[in-house]
Amino acid sequence: MKTIIVQRRLHDERSSLDELRSLAESAGYTVVGSVEQTREPDSRYQIGSGKAQELAELVAKNEVEKTIFDNELKPVQAYNLAKITGVEAVDRFQLILEIFAHRASTLEAKLQIELAKMRYELSRAKERVRLARMEEQPGFMGLGMYEVDLYFEEVKRRVNSINEKLKRIRKRRSLHRTRRLELGFTSVSLAGYTNAGKSSLFNVLAEEMAPVNPELFTTLSTTTRVVALSGKKVLLTDTVGFIDRLPLTLIEAFHSTLEETIFSNLILLVVDISEPQEDVERKLSCCLETIEKIGASGIPTVTALNKIDLLTDTEIQNKIDTLENFAPRAVPVSAIRKTNVPLLKQEIMNHLANFTQASFSLPLSNESMSFLSWLFSHTDVHTVKYEGDVVNVVFESIPWFANKVKLRVEQLGGAFNS
Repeated sequence: MKTIIVQRRLHDERSSLDELRSLAESAGYTVVGSVEQTREPDSRYQIGSGKAQELAELVAKNEVEKTIFDNELKPVQAYNLAKITGVEAVDRFQLILEIFAHRASTLEAKLQIELAKMRYELSRAKERVRLARMEEQPGFMGLGMYEVDLYFEEVKRRVNSINEKLKRIRKRRSLHRTRRLELGFTSVSLAGYTNAGKSSLFNVLAEEMAPVNPELFTTLSTTTRVVALSGKKVLLTDTVGFIDRLPLTLIEAFHSTLEETIFSNLILLVVDISEPQEDVERKLSCCLETIEKIGASGIPTVTALNKIDLLTDTEIQNKIDTLENFAPRAVPVSAIRKTNVPLLKQEIMNHLANFTQASFSLPLSNESMSFLSWLFSHTDVHTVKYEGDVVNVVFESIPWFANKVKLRVEQLGGAFNS
């Protein structure tokens, strides 16, 4: 489908058309033109009336089927734009929702996206119905058949229904998280701007083949694997990517997915440093702000400065120096070339919960052998020595899990040494 992308901005605001183009192409659109205007927002069209007429001419000339605005469009602005151009006008938020809807593969992701759509619709429902009654326009068809109150209540009922379904999914996720804690695993969540290379790095660390795609928002659902980092077993989770001006509605809709980040022991923040310095700083700032919005700012963070294979040694050093006070615990890496991956793993382990080494002696029995088998699968066992009817074990784990082992050893008649 052909589209024209549009941005209205103030003099001190930067152009976002390149990112909007990437978003549009990720949604499957062919961008055949762009319109940019520097001015205060117009109440009727968002852009000025003259620019709106120019847009209408471009639409007709290029046989465009939809226009996409970087700015938020009020219902009346979308209505007026559709009227003057003859095609539907959507904004950046609607475009992101469209991409999410196309990429969603799990029930949870699909419900979260529908919830965001419904909340967006709820805030505009009455105005959209009023406009639809006036005259049918692209993007407004079908709404006129609803009474305002009935339509509004229908949307609210749907929101409540989705919320109930997501609560049940969230409860299951909470049970799974509790179970993982009982197993003694610490957790690391990958976070970062969309297309920074999170999934590529996840594949390297987890030795997996999660989907990797140059398009935006490849990952919408969490993927969690047990990985070995410097000899320690850790849960690694890949999460949905962030983006500048990610609407609060989307953050709220994806709360159950993003809470994997909130409950992790460490955040691995992935940053693409191959981009221009201004973009690197803007995207890093966006990620740190989003982490704060979801309530995860107090969690230790290690920053993977990714895609160094696209830079010279001098460029890499300049980027590192510039970001020194901005990127927490930065490690330059290349997920594609696997450069500095061991160094990154060590940095992650340096900032996870302190592991403690402990030992115990246990009388041999069927029950104690079963316990040893369990211990091997849940922690790092260094040595096992058999002396007569006793087995001596040295292991390493996070402190609270060592206490759990101590209780079990004492139940089995053994002696524990911290």
